[in-house]
Amino acid sequence: MKNIKWIFVLYSLAAIVAMVLIGLAIGLRSVLGIFAAILMLVFVMGMGFKKKKEMREAGLL
Repeated sequence: MKNIKWIFVLYSLAAIVAMVLIGLAIGLRSVLGIFAAILMLVFVMGMGFKKKKEMREAGLL
């Protein structure tokens, strides 16, 4: 591993935060919070995969 791609580190940390929020919302028994955290997780993961595809097509990975 030559270079750290910091954008992917940020995406992974955001995904971890979303997973923690899912657990927190379950603990608080907040259905709205659970759905919001799941949507956040799907959005962050989607953005990460999209960025990876763009970088792969540009030859940066």
